[in-house]
Amino acid sequence: MKPLKENASDQMKIPYRWFFTSTGKLVVGGKSSTQNDELLMKLKRSGKEYTVLHTTEPGSPFVVIRAPQSEISENDLDESAIFTGCFSRAWKLRKKKTTVDIFNLSQLFKTKEMKAGTWGIKGKIKRVSVKLELVLIKQEGKLRAVPEKTADGKNYFLKVRPGKNDKSDMLVKFQFELKQTFTQEELLAALPAGGVTIVRN
Repeated sequence: MKPLKENASDQMKIPYRWFFTSTGKLVVGGKSSTQNDELLMKLKRSGKEYTVLHTTEPGSPFVVIRAPQSEISENDLDESAIFTGCFSRAWKLRKKKTTVDIFNLSQLFKTKEMKAGTWGIKGKIKRVSVKLELVLIKQEGKLRAVPEKTADGKNYFLKVRPGKNDKSDMLVKFQFELKQTFTQEELLAALPAGGVTIVRN
């Protein structure tokens, strides 16, 4: 994995959702409407351009790839789009796929009339369809739920998809299946909101 980018460690200390792509790009997303606003406003104030993702439907984190756009690969975009879709309302609704929009930070605008977490987008966007599926791995010593291609051929603990079983009810099963010991808090924090099912290969 490549060294952390500038301010990456600070981003990880804040309770945003985050993971590193297979090429080492830090990807950060809000856990709530308030966090979405905080993240975007902070990056807007930086004056830098970033790639941002959000599902086409409401109920999604605003996800930002914290790297210069010239360094972002198609794999980075694909992995970030899957991450965005999986941590959106689509997972809770047990959808198999969802659509994610990709655009520039400079295309986002917010007026006083817009409620928390709501932003407008101007200009063209790229739209991709993603499959809702994640694997559990460790990154920077933390349990993360990430796209399978992020594991980059390495072993991962488990593969999960949206399901009927509440993740809280699955904790004992997860702890039995995992090869390492994780606390309930770590498991709950890593997984998307909503039901989950373990995928058998």
